[in-house]
Amino acid sequence: MVDSLEERRVRARKVVWKLKELFPKARIVLKYGNNWELLVAVILSAQCIDKKVNEVTTKLFKKYKTLQDYVKASASLRTITEFEKDIHSCGFFRNKTKNILAAAKMVKEKFRGRVPEIMEEMLTIPGVARKTANVVLGNAYGVVEGIAVDTHVKRLSQKLGLTDHKDPVKIEQDLMNLLPKKDWFFFTYGMIEYGRHICPARKHKDCESHPLIKIYPQAATIWP
Repeated sequence: MVDSLEERRVRARKVVWKLKELFPKARIVLKYGNNWELLVAVILSAQCIDKKVNEVTTKLFKKYKTLQDYVKASASLRTITEFEKDIHSCGFFRNKTKNILAAAKMVKEKFRGRVPEIMEEMLTIPGVARKTANVVLGNAYGVVEGIAVDTHVKRLSQKLGLTDHKDPVKIEQDLMNLLPKKDWFFFTYGMIEYGRHICPARKHKDCESHPLIKIYPQAATIWP
């Protein structure tokens, strides 16, 4: 039997309350010094753990200190190859290099050196889809246009019966319909902390004892 929309709304709000109790200070863990570096870090984080991204950007941000340094890196095959080596350990380094360097040129030329604070403009930047845009807008400007659906948010939202979809865009729409806007920003980071510290994607035996299982007992039988 499929839960009603109201049943899911009640459950989603209970989930948020519990997450706030468990992780009241949940926030982004990527390290950055300005909005451009935030965008770079988020692009690098695709299919890569934040710890590794922070290891890479610690050196990267010392080498490429300004937006112009990234623009210069796109000037020749030699400098592009060098940049690829600099971010190699984040995975998908060729595609990420292409996107980051193209994004640098666009931010400089189209947006006058400033990362945009409008969703529609963010989505025109190479390498930026809604997840990246939501993370950057929320952390850089406090602009909340939606809910960033990363792997933790996707997996746990499915597990807790908050969505029946697999596509992140559709999952985001479901979650936005379930939660008040004031909770959208926190929800992402609360779910990420829960996924990291309590209910990881790797197989484990004690799922039935996890805090959110009391809200939705069926989740104990759903893997991962």
